[in-house]
Amino acid sequence: MSPEEYLSRALSAATPRARGIWAKRGLASRARIDKTTHAMLLRQLYLSHFERRNFKEALELARSSLTLGVLADVLHQDAARAAAALGELNIAARHLRTAARVGPASRRAFHWWTLGSIFFLADRFRDAVGALERASRWGTRDKPLYQGHLALARIAAGEAGVDARRCIERLAAVPAGQGYGRFVLGLLAIHARRPSEARGHLQAFVERSESGRLTTSIALDAEITRAKKALSTLSRGVRTG
Repeated sequence: MSPEEYLSRALSAATPRARGIWAKRGLASRARIDKTTHAMLLRQLYLSHFERRNFKEALELARSSLTLGVLADVLHQDAARAAAALGELNIAARHLRTAARVGPASRRAFHWWTLGSIFFLADRFRDAVGALERASRWGTRDKPLYQGHLALARIAAGEAGVDARRCIERLAAVPAGQGYGRFVLGLLAIHARRPSEARGHLQAFVERSESGRLTTSIALDAEITRAKKALSTLSRGVRTG
């Protein structure tokens, strides 16, 4: 089999272990491997480790992949995800800032938003505001999501006059309001004093996240925990932030 065929097997693998096996076989192939295929095989091995929560190994693989000089912003995003899972927030931040700098303009907002999300979940709200302002500035289709998340960070940072209701209306009206947007909508609805609406959004977010792709579920561990905590507080009739 060629390296490309091994890559195809890794991409369609049903388990993290199988993904890793096919990726290793592709990397061990005696056939010539172009840089992009090489990077993609390493990324599949990275995902195999990430899905098994071997975050240190995943981070090392993402870093080694960067030496190939292809898919740079994607690999920096991968490194950041593994570093964040290890609690190495400053390392994650460096990778995401680099990803925003070297990646195409179309993905710049996403990298800044990811950084803002990490800071928000770490209660570094002023840092989150700065990153989410950049995401909102560069955002296009998903701009309402970035603006809603920015509103949450500003509220948490103690800023007055943030219009949570308006952010809810904008985000709920676009596709970005589904998926991760449910998490943002749920927290915004709490601040807008709409507990029933908040509960619906947060429950939908948790259910979708836990039943989706393993990589996504693991990457969203902190958000899922935050959502469940908010749901528990809502069930007791107590307003939470």
